[in-house]
Amino acid sequence: WLKLLAQVILARAICPTALGSQASPLSSGRMAARAEEELTFEAPDAGASATYPQQAGEVRKGSHLMIKGRPCKCVEVSTFGTGKHGRAKAHIVALDIFTGKKLEELCTTSHSLDVPFVTKTEYLVLKADEAHGDVSLLGSDCEIRRDLNLPTFVNIGKPTEDDKRIADEIVQALADGTRMVHCVVQAACGEEKIIACKLTD
Repeated sequence: WLKLLAQVILARAICPTALGSQASPLSSGRMAARAEEELTFEAPDAGASATYPQQAGEVRKGSHLMIKGRPCKCVEVSTFGTGKHGRAKAHIVALDIFTGKKLEELCTTSHSLDVPFVTKTEYLVLKADEAHGDVSLLGSDCEIRRDLNLPTFVNIGKPTEDDKRIADEIVQALADGTRMVHCVVQAACGEEKIIACKLTD
């Protein structure tokens, strides 16, 4: 309970309004400015489309695209012709950005592909339950989120080695209690997942 109390005090210090405490307008403004400097918050416009079109010939290594309805990141792309009268084709190899599964796409370079809007948001981690996967995250808007889990608790496929490493880093850093624990949440097509852990003094 001492660690939980310390986390509550830390959250209250950064965002007084998040836990219902009273603060003067001046101090609240300073705290909000500090939180905005320390945390990066990105979010797509409400009601906006989850994807936009792009020709297959424009896809490059590191680009995002949709394959079989899944948001992916291209790891390899090659183009080739099919003969004198054929059209150039693109062979794209990509990894699902949430599951790590390898997917491939073969199509003409003029074919229109869907590209997902991908955002990455940084949060302060207040609590993480290793047994049940629950996490409490504090955003730059001073709102606490409890709707995400440690990356080892997945709905599709199995946790990757990176998922296990990140979850361990978060849990161990919170248990140690000597540094502030931040995480990066990746979002696309209505899905979200913790993909990185950052420690600060």
